[in-house]
Amino acid sequence: MNGYHHYGEGSNGYHTARHGHREADNETERDHHSSSLSDPSSSRGGYRGVNGGYDPDLRTSVTDLPDAVPMLPYWSAKRHLTCGNPTPPPPGTPKMVPWRAAPGKIKTAHAALVLCLNIDVDPPDVIKTNPCAVLEAWVDPHTMPSHKALEVIGTNLQHQFEGLNPKISYKPILDPSKEDLKRFCVTLRRQAQEDAVLFHYNGHGVPKPTPSGELWCFNRNYTQYIPIPLQEIQMWLRSPCIFIWDCSAAGNLLSNFVKFAEQRDNEARLHGGGYPEGTPPFSECIQLAACAADEQLPSCPELPADLFTSCLTSPIDIALRYFLLNHQLPNGISTDQVMQLPGDLKDRRTPLGELNWIFTAITDTIAWTTFPREVFTRLYRSDLLIASLFRNFLLAERIMKNYHCTPHTYPPLPPTNTHPLWASWDLAVDACLRQLPDLLKNSESNVPKDVSLGARNRRQAARMEQATSNGAAAAPGEKSYTYIPSRFFTDQLTAFEVWISRGGSALTKPGPLSLPVPADQLGLDGTTDLAPYPSNSLEHSDHHLVPRKPPDQLPIVLQVLLSQPHRLRALILLSQFVDLGPWAVHLALTIGIFPYIARLLQAAGQDLKPVLIFIWARISAVDPSCQVDLCNNHGFKYFASALIGQDDPRQAAFPNGSEHKAMCAFILSTIARDYPQGQNACFNERVLDACNEHLYEGDFLLRQWSALCIAQIWDGNDEIRACAASFEIPLQEQLVQLLSDDSPEVRSAALYALSTFLGASGAADPNKLGGGGSGSMPNVDEANHLRIEVAVVMGATLAIREDASPMVRKELLVLISCLVKEWRGHFIVCAWIYWEEDRRWRAGEGRHPSEDEDVAAAAIEQWMDSYDDDDDLRAANRVILSSMFTIFTMLLELSVDPYHEVATNAQTIVDYIMALLLESPFTRLDSTTLNRPPATTSDTKSVLNGTRERVPSNQSVSSQPPPSPAGRPALTRSETMTNTIQNGVSNTLRRTSSFANALRSLAGNIAFPSLEDGRSSPRPQQTEHAQERTEVVEGVSRPPSPNLNFAQYTSPYSRPESPEDGYLRQSTSTSSQTEPGSPTMRFMPWDVMDALMAEDMERLRARRRASSHGRHHGHSHHRDGYGGGVSPSGSTFSVDSSVMLGLGTGVGLRDVLPLKSRFYDWCCEYFKEPQMRQPEADEPGSVQYNYQVWRQQRNEQVMEDTHKQALEAPRCRWDRPVATIQINGLPLSLAFHAFDPHLVIANESDMITVWDWIRRKRLNRFFNGNPRGTSITSLHIINQDVGGIILTGAADGMIRLYRNYDPNLCSGPVQMVSAFRGLNEVLQVKRGSGVVTDWKQAGGTLLVGGDSRIVRVWDAHTENQVMDLDTNAESPVTALVSDSGASATFLAGFADGEVKIFDRRHEAVVRSYHQHPSWVQNVKWHPTFSTQFLSGSMDGEVKLWDLRGGDSPVQTWDLFPQGLSTFDVHEQTEVFAATSSLMVSNWRTQRTDVHSLAAKRTLGSLTTGLTVPPPRESATPFTPRTSSLAFHPREMVYGVGSWDGTVRIMGCKLPSVS
Repeated sequence: MNGYHHYGEGSNGYHTARHGHREADNETERDHHSSSLSDPSSSRGGYRGVNGGYDPDLRTSVTDLPDAVPMLPYWSAKRHLTCGNPTPPPPGTPKMVPWRAAPGKIKTAHAALVLCLNIDVDPPDVIKTNPCAVLEAWVDPHTMPSHKALEVIGTNLQHQFEGLNPKISYKPILDPSKEDLKRFCVTLRRQAQEDAVLFHYNGHGVPKPTPSGELWCFNRNYTQYIPIPLQEIQMWLRSPCIFIWDCSAAGNLLSNFVKFAEQRDNEARLHGGGYPEGTPPFSECIQLAACAADEQLPSCPELPADLFTSCLTSPIDIALRYFLLNHQLPNGISTDQVMQLPGDLKDRRTPLGELNWIFTAITDTIAWTTFPREVFTRLYRSDLLIASLFRNFLLAERIMKNYHCTPHTYPPLPPTNTHPLWASWDLAVDACLRQLPDLLKNSESNVPKDVSLGARNRRQAARMEQATSNGAAAAPGEKSYTYIPSRFFTDQLTAFEVWISRGGSALTKPGPLSLPVPADQLGLDGTTDLAPYPSNSLEHSDHHLVPRKPPDQLPIVLQVLLSQPHRLRALILLSQFVDLGPWAVHLALTIGIFPYIARLLQAAGQDLKPVLIFIWARISAVDPSCQVDLCNNHGFKYFASALIGQDDPRQAAFPNGSEHKAMCAFILSTIARDYPQGQNACFNERVLDACNEHLYEGDFLLRQWSALCIAQIWDGNDEIRACAASFEIPLQEQLVQLLSDDSPEVRSAALYALSTFLGASGAADPNKLGGGGSGSMPNVDEANHLRIEVAVVMGATLAIREDASPMVRKELLVLISCLVKEWRGHFIVCAWIYWEEDRRWRAGEGRHPSEDEDVAAAAIEQWMDSYDDDDDLRAANRVILSSMFTIFTMLLELSVDPYHEVATNAQTIVDYIMALLLESPFTRLDSTTLNRPPATTSDTKSVLNGTRERVPSNQSVSSQPPPSPAGRPALTRSETMTNTIQNGVSNTLRRTSSFANALRSLAGNIAFPSLEDGRSSPRPQQTEHAQERTEVVEGVSRPPSPNLNFAQYTSPYSRPESPEDGYLRQSTSTSSQTEPGSPTMRFMPWDVMDALMAEDMERLRARRRASSHGRHHGHSHHRDGYGGGVSPSGSTFSVDSSVMLGLGTGVGLRDVLPLKSRFYDWCCEYFKEPQMRQPEADEPGSVQYNYQVWRQQRNEQVMEDTHKQALEAPRCRWDRPVATIQINGLPLSLAFHAFDPHLVIANESDMITVWDWIRRKRLNRFFNGNPRGTSITSLHIINQDVGGIILTGAADGMIRLYRNYDPNLCSGPVQMVSAFRGLNEVLQVKRGSGVVTDWKQAGGTLLVGGDSRIVRVWDAHTENQVMDLDTNAESPVTALVSDSGASATFLAGFADGEVKIFDRRHEAVVRSYHQHPSWVQNVKWHPTFSTQFLSGSMDGEVKLWDLRGGDSPVQTWDLFPQGLSTFDVHEQTEVFAATSSLMVSNWRTQRTDVHSLAAKRTLGSLTTGLTVPPPRESATPFTPRTSSLAFHPREMVYGVGSWDGTVRIMGCKLPSVS
């Protein structure tokens, strides 16, 4: 596998197959652009796992399989499927069970150990066998006086419980009376407060509990047994509690306790409204009972009498004794020998400690694999004592069921006594005990024999403590021994590794072997068809594959983390497991990975650092709430030091160091996100400086996450932003420089960081929009503060305005919205100037407007004159207004962006500004045109077209000479080239929805949503547009939507209004505020300008004051603190100030800005997706892989067959009819797919149809979305080797790309992949070529020319323009074709008959040919000679040129003296074809001729056969042709489109076909 799959791309376009399956990955290949990376500089192949010393072979591919994809696909990375929107989980995805214990989790604080033994007196209802079990707490009570025995038993029992959790206060209550028991219980509850109390009841010396739920104790004289109802116990101890019932018929107590608890809970709910806060209901109490209601405790003399308690508190003792009873060991090992097993229960390096460790791992795993997740979390991960009790309860169940006792619990648990892991326990015990004789050979004979292992442990600890206090070395009772450790953990890790490497990580169909779905989320029939995890829904598989059932060894792997020898291996396996996806991370967290992994951050081992960083990146991506833990335990320092990378010189030796630093930046960004403590912690650790340095690293992933980490650290934090702005090179300026990066992800990340710098919120809460600009900036004066914010947005606008990535343009709009929110007054002024100049320009069509009418220019002059005394201030304000105006015009351009999300967001901002304009005092000016109807009948066509003459964004208001219009700069070269500026719509880049029409839409309620919340997708001009169409597809009225389209238009008004109310809204509240003194006060336009700008400055001062008065580090200022719509209080203004004029503008409008970005959440998905495992499409045997292998083999067969045919075709006839297709309209452009039988046809408007030309079946039909009156003038199918994406170029200057056009491969609708402005300078001519493009698959290069003075070169890898080549011509480009090889040259034909050769290396024209007298219809390279090319012109001549020759053609064919309409050359064989022009005089005889270059003769002729004469006027103002012609790239066929809508496909009569 070479990994060059478009299916194999990870999040952000980053390749996910990291484990070395790309064997062809060498330096030469790395230098080549790879589409699987979003940045050519980031082309780093090979394994990029978590540790360089471990390279697991996860491959199952067969080496002799063919490579699935030979070519590089473009526009197929994840960003093209999501456009920076986080991928939603599949519908109905089950919710993950919280892995953290609930806030009200049980914490045991005190314990009552109630012993009702009454030694030497048997209860009346118990008949004991002889012999019978006598040991209580490992003490034989008959070997000492009864009162002494009772005390020893109580003490031993306390010690046994202390072995489970020594921090709890245990109170033995020995043979109590009822009064004593009550007193102790009440006291314990008072001491425990809201914590849990453990109540252990040993009733071996009293009668069995009654069926009605009474237990027994004594009277004070021990002459009577006194019953105590459970209701009283509940009243004394209340809740929460843990009860252990160790007596016969214990089931009576358990069942009755549950019944009484439910009664109490119901009464509390009915009468008292529930329990006080913090008091859980009685039914949540936990119980463990030794047997059922009809069972009696076992009396086997080999076992203790308190077998249940012994299992719960001394599990290893009981387990070893039970093993001896049931297994025959050699050498006759006795119980006394077993009790001398060397070691310490707490030392895992000793035999005894290792057994205890194995027992803990096995019981944890049994519980994990058997119990529901919620129950496991509650019982095994909330309290140490409860976890130990329930872990040991599994042993009690296993042993006691063999003696006809069935232990019970509440909550009830499924049985586990037959779990297969008990066999592993027996094996481990067997292996240990077989070594026991050798271990005891050298033991000292005088060592006292202990009755239990716990007692021996306590004796050893006491002896060690005494020896230490005496200052002498301890004399060990046991000599050194050589113990062979158990292979249990090694074998379990191997099993886990086998699960991962042998298919466990692969997906499967839902079933018994798949990841189980929680029971409460199953359907009524107990089944579910939902994926139990947020799978990669980008690849819409019909097979609903889900993860496999996780391996049983997962809890054991976590236990192994405690062992130093196994730790690294366990971590690497764990990293491979969590890499499988969020579901795997969540499982690991549920088991209890978090405390282990958090503790390892304190370890100093360098070998663990890469794998720990990898695991923590996955944890942080799945559960961002870990930020609090990492901040409190100072774990962030671990990642900060790794990111800085200078403290430890050994860190440089890490493999893939840049990617690990990127992970650290990601983790630190999650710590800082919306968490002020985390922000300050990161800042104090110099993370901001480290990220600043990494902005220029070679790895795009590190650059991207460095910018995102900066964004989260300074988000809403004034102090950090002010510090960053004071760097030697301010950090925001460095981020602006990053906007020229090759990677779209990096450019978007830089814009995201700049947005948070200017007040956008980076919080996860979608309702937290932000605001407040760049904060207070206390070290900067007000004027510079304004300049800093404007400079950031202006720099970003100039850098991004022509970016091809819609994801980047979306982030630019978020940044602009921040500036609009804080400086709305300036934008109201810009909108008014634009409005006035727009109306003045429209009114001046056909006549020269007088200077007196130029209201805006006069207002600007008057406003500038107010700064006469200060030239510097005058110049600064001129620059500010010019910059704001440029940004505003950019907003208008983006409001008609071809990508729907971008246009919707821009419309939200523009409509907000327009609504503010209608609220402003400008509406009360006598000289304004705001009150006049926005559209007249004379300009209806322009309005409906949605276009208008635009101001160039690179011009500024203030750069014009005084006599020129102040709001609309002097015409650029593109606008003065012809005198037809009043007609047509060809200058499309500088045209957007006219301001008048946009205002009319807003006023006429067209742009308003229909929902009450005011949110909906806009439908501008839908009615008129649909009515004006010549053809309408059922149910389709706009271009296809992208895969994920989350943009929602937000109206500036809370509710829709009627058109009458909406157009001229003059708020009485605004009037009263703006004219408090005199309602009849008159003012001038420059007064309004000055007032609105002054109010902006007052808003800035209020922002700075608010920050200085109350230093805050959170996002409290993000809304109405000082960035809301309400103006500062009146106390900040003087009554005679002009500020009063603009005070409160827009106070009644909805606060819709700034926009909210989803980009950060989208980037986080990268760390949720598998990086070490091959994608499904790269897995041999998968459906996608098999399809691509078949496709590649099919393509190779096609190329082989067509190569043979190409040798014969120049000598054969080309008049074999293949198919005839009929479409609506004129088939203006045709494009054949090279390998699939697909023909894409574009008509003269914006309709695209896809046909299967072999079966004559239409596959799809959709609109391109270009404005009415424009045409699709260029058509390509790219990525043909792996499928296909349709690329269109329309006369509006836009390039659009579509996927999923073949319903046989994808059941979903056609989707827009991307769209951008291919040209920004489309000239307006009477007869133009529109937009002409050429696509070069081998290099991912798109050439765009047409009605422009330049040819723009786009790079599909970076989605950025590479260069602009000046055509040096006064006529449009009519044809473009690249050299098929690695050459940087391409040909261009022009409307004046000229043919030029361009060389991108020299960025210039290197040769020109002038033999054609008229329009060059097409130019094509010779199919077999690389130095020759052909051109056909509208005068009917076709010429053959040789680059090595002179300026004259090698050969000329005069085909059609009456004119040539279309011309094409076959790419594989020496054949060309041309169609004659269609005129009124020759419409019956229009024909297409096929000629041979080799035989110099005509090979076929096709007459159009029209039955109706064509109209005298052309159907389109572009490309003067009335037919279309295209050869198939491979097959020996060609298609001809006629004026009547007929497309005829003709083929070659090859010898094998005829």
